[in-house]
Amino acid sequence: MAQPRLPHLSDEDFRYLQQVMLQASGIHMAESKRMLVAGRLMSRLRALEQGDFYEYVSFLRQPANEEERRLVVDLLTTNETYFFREPQHFAFLGDWVAAQRGPLHLWSAASSSGEEAYSMAMTLAEHARTPHWSIFASDLSRRVLERARQAIYPLEQARQFPSGWLQRHCLRGVNEHQGHFRMNQAMRHRVAFAELNLMRELPQEVGPFNAIFLRNVLIYFNNPDKLGIVQRLVERLRSGGLLFIGHAESLQGFKLPLRTLRPSVFERL
Repeated sequence: MAQPRLPHLSDEDFRYLQQVMLQASGIHMAESKRMLVAGRLMSRLRALEQGDFYEYVSFLRQPANEEERRLVVDLLTTNETYFFREPQHFAFLGDWVAAQRGPLHLWSAASSSGEEAYSMAMTLAEHARTPHWSIFASDLSRRVLERARQAIYPLEQARQFPSGWLQRHCLRGVNEHQGHFRMNQAMRHRVAFAELNLMRELPQEVGPFNAIFLRNVLIYFNNPDKLGIVQRLVERLRSGGLLFIGHAESLQGFKLPLRTLRPSVFERL
C-alpha cells in the first residue's frame, strides 16, 4: 500500500524551522533534510489536529508555545545509537581504565537514549580497578533522556554485548516487557543524565573528567562551532584524560592541547 503523501512544507515554513533548530542547537538543517523534517513533524500535526505545515508553523510562531518549539528540536535531533558502537573505542577504554588508579569520572557528551553511557558503565564495571567511578551523560533532547533514564531496550540491542555481560549487568523483561531487557540497578545508579546544550557555556559544576566521549556529533557543525564545542569540553578534561570522537570525524587544523593516541582517540596534555 502506498504511503500517504506529506503535506507541503513551503520555503518560508522550512526556513522558520531551520531557524528554530539553529538557535536552539547550532545545527543547520540543510535543504536536503526537508523531507526528513516534514516526516518527523507529522506526528505533531496529527496530535494537534492540524491540516498542514502552514497551520503548524503559525502555531509555533506564537510566543506562548515555547514548549512546542522545544519539542520540534527533540524530534529533529538525530539520535541514532546502539550499544558498543565503534567497539574499538570500548576495547581501548577497557585497557586504559584497567591501568588507572584513583576515582574515575567519565562523560558521555551526546548520550542520546543512553546506549553509549551504559556501554561505558559496563566497561568500567568489568575493567576498572577502583570501585569509585561514575558516568555523567548529557543530551539536548528531553525525549531521549527520559528513555535513557528508563534504561529499557529491545533484546536485539544486546547483540554486540561481550559474552556474559547481559547476564551480569541487565535484567530480562517478563510479561509485558518480554523481549526487552533493563540495565540493572547497579548500572543505573552509576549513570547520571542531564539536559545540556554543547553550543553554550557549560555549567561550572560539569567536570572535571578522566575521559569524554564526543562521538558522531561534530559532523553536524561548521568548523568554528566544532572548535568551540571541543574547546569547551577539553577545558573540563583532566591532564592525561582521553577524548573520543567518531571515526568519521576529525580535529585536523584545530590548535588544542591534545595529542593523538590513535585515530579518533586523543590525550589531554
